[in-house]
Amino acid sequence: MNKLAATARGEIPAELVIHNANIANVYTQSYELSDIAIYSGRIAGVGRGYTGLVNYDAEGRALIPGMIDGHAHIESTMMAPPAFAQAVALHGTSTVMADPHEISNVLGMAGIEYMFRASQGLPVDIFYGAPSCVPASDYETPYDELDMNAVASMFRRGWAQHLGEVMNFPAVIGGDPEIWGKILAAGNVPLTGHAPGVSGYALNAYVVSGINSDHECTTLTEAREKLSRGMWLMIREGASFPDLKTLLPLIRENPLYASRCMAVSDDLTARYITERGHMDEKMRIMIREGIDPFTALRMVTLTPAEYFRLYDRGGIAPGLAADFSILDAETMDETFRVSSVWKNGRQVVRDNDVFTANDTENLAPVMKVRVKKIPTVEEIRIKSTGSLINVIGVTEGSVITQTLKISPKVEDGCVVPDASNDTAKIIVLERHRDTGKFGVGFVHGLGITRGAIGSSVAHDAHNFVAAGADDRSILTALHGLAEMGGGLIVSEGDKITASFALPIGGLMSYLSPEEIASNLEHMETAASSLGGVKIAHPFMVLSFLCLSVIPELRITDRGYIDITKGGLQPLFVR
Repeated sequence: MNKLAATARGEIPAELVIHNANIANVYTQSYELSDIAIYSGRIAGVGRGYTGLVNYDAEGRALIPGMIDGHAHIESTMMAPPAFAQAVALHGTSTVMADPHEISNVLGMAGIEYMFRASQGLPVDIFYGAPSCVPASDYETPYDELDMNAVASMFRRGWAQHLGEVMNFPAVIGGDPEIWGKILAAGNVPLTGHAPGVSGYALNAYVVSGINSDHECTTLTEAREKLSRGMWLMIREGASFPDLKTLLPLIRENPLYASRCMAVSDDLTARYITERGHMDEKMRIMIREGIDPFTALRMVTLTPAEYFRLYDRGGIAPGLAADFSILDAETMDETFRVSSVWKNGRQVVRDNDVFTANDTENLAPVMKVRVKKIPTVEEIRIKSTGSLINVIGVTEGSVITQTLKISPKVEDGCVVPDASNDTAKIIVLERHRDTGKFGVGFVHGLGITRGAIGSSVAHDAHNFVAAGADDRSILTALHGLAEMGGGLIVSEGDKITASFALPIGGLMSYLSPEEIASNLEHMETAASSLGGVKIAHPFMVLSFLCLSVIPELRITDRGYIDITKGGLQPLFVR
């Protein structure tokens, strides 16, 4: 500490000095052309005249604090933590607040321990939230159920920094003792939320629990109300569900809101990150949408740092962690390209190369998918007993689904998919306990006119899901998923036309970001060949049809679910 102070006073050389940097100061919202002295991974001082053992000339280019993603699910990228860190470090991200409830649904506590251990020694700090809803609701079957004692254990073992998103909002609002017990078990930490469409007295009941953030706002009205009730807004810009452009008018009308709003990812794919970027892409979007660059920068640096009580980062100032990036231009604009990145005073990115990543393949717990009870064609046939059925309506670009009422197509006394009306059959098969339990329904808007697509990524319990234009193709997809132990699959009739295995719990791969992105592109191309599949990221859209804690109609291994209507819903409505 004395040497840090001596470095700050200029009495001894710094370990590293960044000279001639146009520092983007998030505190004054202005540029400062100056030098930065660094000692032992921390910023010792900002000002002219420092000398260093190592010197780097920024040549007047903009220098920004390390960017922070305030809400992400690493599993959604299908990358293991080392590959994920490598991918996002390239884009100037230095800290990620991750919720591992995906892996905990398929591996329990062993999955959380794996994520924590696999995240050590990376060029990005990954702080985990303790999963609060495993399962997400009472209407799906996970590998294990994690109670309040498990939540307390995660904090005691040092695996968690905050409470992961509390998705079972009806239980919170209703005062359910189990979910409130988890909130109390977390103690005095940031309590992150998930409250889609919650308003009025119900919102009051949700917020009074101590949960004070939300990433599910999709309208300005909803966002304004939640801000007015003291919540911090996490504005999602995900691969399939981009909300920044919708909600940025809030920031344009009052830039001061940036002190309570942050841009987050929630769910991205490896392909999205390698092709478009990470937090830097959010900066480009915000600047293009007319947000002042400094206001936008605050939303990906200081604001998330303050919310998560990470007071050692978020800006460029003496005493803070030496996390920063240098852009390829003198100021921030809509091009916003990162050229070099430092983490704790050590350069980790130069010329699109990441210097540090660890090998954690041996850390992964063994996850053998034990699915033997796959239904037969006869078992998944649906006898027609009415003239109107509930159908899940896909809304492209939104995580929210619709509950459609459709007159079904009937053949030989059974309800069948209707390609002419873009209505596919969908099945969710329990894969953790080999119960053989499955839910069956229909979905409108996927664009499948022949064959089927399937996945072991099915939020949040991550059972097997397959949707298609005929029963044979759907069952072929389910059998293929079981044989390869989880992953993504495309089938036509009895033939598997494309597959991509995900050996880590059926969620993640050990491959590099580029390899995963290439495989995903191949799978999406194969899916688009099934007639009229034109939606972006069809496998991600498919996975979210199983998320029981988002309105409206969803499907799990228990059947149709609508959390806003109290749970289980019928297939036939008339």
